[in-house]
Amino acid sequence: MTTALSKSTLKAALGTPAGRSETVRDTVARIIEDVGTRGDAAVHEYSQRFDGWSPDDFRLTTAEVERVVASVPGQVIEDIRFVQRQVRGFAQVQRDSLRDVEVETLPGVRLGQRHVPITASGAYVPGGRYPLTASAHMTIVTAKVAGVERVVACTPPIRGQMPAATVVAMALAGADEIYLLGGVQAVAALALGTETIDRVDLIAGPGNAYVAEAKRQLFGEVGIDLFAGPTEILVIADEHADPFVVAVDLLSQAEHGPDSPAVLISTSAELARTAIEHVERLLPGMPTRDMAEPAWRDHGEVHVVPDLDAAFALADGYASEHVQVLTREPRRALVRMRHYGALFLGEGTCVSYGDKVIGTNHVLPTRKAPRYTGGLWVGNFLRTVTYQEVTDPVASAYLGELCGRAARVELFEGHARSGDVRAAKYADAPLPWTDHRFPEPA
Repeated sequence: MTTALSKSTLKAALGTPAGRSETVRDTVARIIEDVGTRGDAAVHEYSQRFDGWSPDDFRLTTAEVERVVASVPGQVIEDIRFVQRQVRGFAQVQRDSLRDVEVETLPGVRLGQRHVPITASGAYVPGGRYPLTASAHMTIVTAKVAGVERVVACTPPIRGQMPAATVVAMALAGADEIYLLGGVQAVAALALGTETIDRVDLIAGPGNAYVAEAKRQLFGEVGIDLFAGPTEILVIADEHADPFVVAVDLLSQAEHGPDSPAVLISTSAELARTAIEHVERLLPGMPTRDMAEPAWRDHGEVHVVPDLDAAFALADGYASEHVQVLTREPRRALVRMRHYGALFLGEGTCVSYGDKVIGTNHVLPTRKAPRYTGGLWVGNFLRTVTYQEVTDPVASAYLGELCGRAARVELFEGHARSGDVRAAKYADAPLPWTDHRFPEPA
């Protein structure tokens, strides 16, 4: 049973969260079916229709990649290398935390667990309005740290042009194949394979509503990282927070798109009102106002609660993708909160650091999915598999007798007989369903 939280709302959302559009769903289904049927011909057709891009080969050659790298300013390359070192370092710490184990549960009975990399993964790096180079770090570097042999990276052209910085990021991250290809056609090609693009085992990376729906429909045919919706930010602030910083940070995520929720929960009505005023003053001058303004207008919320316990409880109900804690003791959130994609603690930290430079993965769950899953990490590219070995005949005979009884309770006679034959062989016991002993090997 849940108890209603005491709060006052200074700003409520005017719009409702975007749902799955029937138009998007049907369009994606048609493209996937067509790519599955016609392969490369369909991929070329849709790329030309949606991106004005249909080269003879979508895959960039080594020479083409080298020319792009040479064309990018040295500072850009240096910055990309720095960020990728941060991502690689944290992913390696994650990988090192996953140990293969083997235990002997009975004499001669060994059970084990191994973490085995998938063979091939696809990295979808969004383009469209913005060249999201950081997504290349998150989806390619992390896969390579996990030990994935073949990482295939796709990104769309931007207004018919090659997104140079994104291609550089893909190459430096270690992509084995780079395709200048985006949209549903790219996701379908990665999942199903075509004459020129070999299929992968898992696709990771964010994208627009069409890309997200394509991953949803292809899940099962191929593995995916998670189902993602519009970017979300939730800020928890007490009276010690700087309202200007609060406003700037709310807008930093609102600019992702017109349906990106930006929520403030504060214990101070004065801070909340001042933050709203700052947002309204900042919005007109933002170069990304066309995205941030409708996001704030339709999906911005501001709530005032009596204390931080109430703030943490209310925030947990949102289960937001990004939760920024601007309080005097931000680490309290580590103990009090459970539902979030990622926490950003204190004024010295911001969600934008996580998006761009700090090293944790920015591919995170949205739409309350943090209630049951975390974000992309090295473990997504590993299969945790088990093995079993029984070398002691006494143990096998004992397990065989037990298996026979347990399986017959469930009416699985075939299972029971697998146990019976081992009990007969190793314990010199009669088989209950024959009138002869289990024969010795010739």
